Amino acid sequence: MMVEITQQKCACADCVCIVNINDAIKKDDRNYCSQACAEGHSSGAGCDHAGCACHG
Repeated sequence: MMVEITQQKCACADCVCIVNINDAIKKDDRNYCSQACAEGHSSGAGCDHAGCACHG
């Protein structure tokens, strides 16, 4: 049986978002929900998704 994974948790450790792998922002072979998460929150901004409080 083959299982195709289409979603996963954002690679940001503080983020609780689930991201569609095809729509994810890719960085260093990891999948992120937003540019802020992919950049390690270098500007101090969170991902701004409802219910997620991740930030730099």
